[in-house]
Amino acid sequence: MDLSKVMRTTAATREFTPEPVDDAVLHRILDHARFAPSGGNRQGWDVIVVRDRQIRVAVRDLCVLGWREYIAHVERGQVPFAPIDHGRWTGPAVDLEAARAVERPAPFVDHLDTVPVMLIVTARLDQLAVLDNGLDRQSIVGGASIYPFIQNLALAARDVGLGAAVTTFLVRQEPAARALLHLPDGVAIASLVAMGHPVRQLTKLRRRPVEDFTRVDTYNGPAFTG
Repeated sequence: MDLSKVMRTTAATREFTPEPVDDAVLHRILDHARFAPSGGNRQGWDVIVVRDRQIRVAVRDLCVLGWREYIAHVERGQVPFAPIDHGRWTGPAVDLEAARAVERPAPFVDHLDTVPVMLIVTARLDQLAVLDNGLDRQSIVGGASIYPFIQNLALAARDVGLGAAVTTFLVRQEPAARALLHLPDGVAIASLVAMGHPVRQLTKLRRRPVEDFTRVDTYNGPAFTG
């Protein structure tokens, strides 16, 4: 598929058919994704292909708790866990324990254990060049060495007619997931990627136009119009 078409039609897919994904196809997707850039070419990612039924169910249950925390923020009109104090996070904006106790049905999350492919992408933290460590704001730079790989997974899946959803709900329950997945110290969960044959392939995506997010010379400079 043409690269520009892949980039413009790779939506988050949250509904899959029961059709399995062939191991050779998944291997090829991972083989393409590994060419993502990373700081110092350290390639600090690892991937767990989760197949065991009990582990899948346990992972789903942990993701449900993360989803409940997420949606509790949304229901209050807030961006979940956003660092809203001048770029700093000062604590949860909702009662997290109460949020986790409230059922909030969501077909995708509630049935996450049934997705054809469940990938958990982890990061070896000592391999991340985090150049914004120590700044008086939320750190974001370390992700630049991991998330291009994850985006490559989604793009490579789209290229072969599959769909993917990049999620982070599991991160909210990382201590429990660490024990479940036997993660060593210094390894963090970056994402759970669900993948499979989409029930429907979305191709008309809504995104901000270039002129809305690109400025010349300064943050508040004139729009770049090309």
